[in-house]
Amino acid sequence: MRITICDDDKLITFQLTEYLNEFFQNSGFEMPEIITYNCAEDLLADPARMDLVFLDIEMPGLNGIYAGNHLYNRNPETHIFVITSHMKYLDDAMRFHVFRYLSKPLDKDRLFRNLNDALTKYDVAADQITIKTADNFYKIALQDIIFAEVINRKVIIHTITAEYVSVFNFQYWTDTLSADYFFQPHRCFIVNMYFVSRFDRLYIYLCHDRYKALLSRRKYAEFKDHYLRFIEMR
Repeated sequence: MRITICDDDKLITFQLTEYLNEFFQNSGFEMPEIITYNCAEDLLADPARMDLVFLDIEMPGLNGIYAGNHLYNRNPETHIFVITSHMKYLDDAMRFHVFRYLSKPLDKDRLFRNLNDALTKYDVAADQITIKTADNFYKIALQDIIFAEVINRKVIIHTITAEYVSVFNFQYWTDTLSADYFFQPHRCFIVNMYFVSRFDRLYIYLCHDRYKALLSRRKYAEFKDHYLRFIEMR
């Protein structure tokens, strides 16, 4: 699970991070990855999946209403908590199906109750996979896989946090990465559509051009159609 906090008040981000750590240390839930941002621009530049987002409304630059709508359009399954001292934004926040509205200063007990509700609704075991390497096992979320590739007969799984050399062959991964947001554009690549930045007739660029995957000539039209359907459904 990945939890993101976005608030221009660094004291709030620190306090909320401390509360979240306390909650997960004592709740029995697996400790999530917690990411903090102090502006909506940096939040929206993050292409990775966001499961729970704590979002301030009044921030310099882009405000939380804009960011919340953008996050909802990107992934309607994201659970968004609005944190603000201004209740006047409630109606606007409801447009992106805010999960809970938390007022400042934060009430820890209420936060913990709402977290329990969110985690009950969110199946933390869903869409996860175990990657076996030569020396260990790693359990990750499927949506955290950016792409898979074959290099020198080895299958490399690139995720948002690490790269893994899988002991399984590429056919195993073509069978396993069968969700609608994965696509095989070349015999040596499988890409996650959530991370596609752009593409041309030779390459698919991922994570704001940080990576690129080969796009075979015979797969170009199919990939283009698949990508257009994908963005229409987001």
